[in-house]
Amino acid sequence: MSGTAVHPHVEQAEELYGMKRYEQGLTLVDRRLAEAPDDHLAWAARARCLSGLDRDAEALDAAEEALKLEPEFADGHFMRGFALRSLRRLPEADLAQREAIRLAPYRWGPRTQRAEMLIFIGTYEEAFQEAQEAVRLGPDEVSTWHTMYKVAAFNQRPDLVQESVRQLLRIDPTDNLAVSDTTWHEANKPGTSAERVADLYAGALAVAPDSESLRSDLDRAVYRLLRGTRWLALICLVMAGVVVDVFPTDGEDAKELPVHLGTRLWALALMAAVWGFGALRRYRRMRTGAQMSVRALVRRLFWPRVVLGQAVLATLCALLIVLVPWTDRTIPQVLFWLGLVPNLLSITHDRDKV
Repeated sequence: MSGTAVHPHVEQAEELYGMKRYEQGLTLVDRRLAEAPDDHLAWAARARCLSGLDRDAEALDAAEEALKLEPEFADGHFMRGFALRSLRRLPEADLAQREAIRLAPYRWGPRTQRAEMLIFIGTYEEAFQEAQEAVRLGPDEVSTWHTMYKVAAFNQRPDLVQESVRQLLRIDPTDNLAVSDTTWHEANKPGTSAERVADLYAGALAVAPDSESLRSDLDRAVYRLLRGTRWLALICLVMAGVVVDVFPTDGEDAKELPVHLGTRLWALALMAAVWGFGALRRYRRMRTGAQMSVRALVRRLFWPRVVLGQAVLATLCALLIVLVPWTDRTIPQVLFWLGLVPNLLSITHDRDKV
């Protein structure tokens, strides 16, 4: 890189880029380029901000403008390779990063980019070598360990995958990738309950609130919990059907209607116990974040509302069957099928709707 002093606008733009405030950074850089269109550092910063905004073609133009002004500018080659990779022009991107490495062999950035590109090209061993060199040059950089994680995964090196996670948590305990990986392994241990899984992802999301993958995993865990409430409702429905003897067996004397009040109250107590221990108690024991996610998921998405509505419908039908002192079985039979059929229609194929 040239020894040219960095203009304050360019320096501030780089800081804003690091804070993911790309538009503000671009505004500052453009202000600088209006004053000094021959500032190659400003063109490189512009390429960086445009890449952050996913305006990759414009980022490539800015990087090439920087290289016209300073052909031996390592960061210009790096940003050119970065933009070319985003545009899926991998062979050209690889050449650009090779040039950046030649000009600045002490920098880890071009090596991480090249290592990740080599994964897609299919040269895993060379990608692994570049990732190792990047880690050596930047042992305390999150990006180098992110690259090592990806390359190690493709090279089927679980030991290095876990080492990458440990190093990421050492550098940044809130790193999305490391927190997601750790939580996923914990949540997928055999015998882990749906309640525990939801709590794990809620806790992880509290640590890394910007992680979209954790948010999706939490949504799936909460949806799994909501699907479980239908089984509680169906248990109550079957219980009500047995108490009222909705479908008497041929050859046996049907229960006399109306069912005795004490029997019906006992059935209500059992239903309350099913919901109290099966849902309410579990809900109250969950983390606040998981509880909030239950309510948010029902408000946001269609299928959670369907599942919860089916559970409510089956429970209401069960309550009506038990509460009313029926003297004829026709209406209890209708209520029983009304609560059962909607659940049976979707329970086998709505598992992956969230």
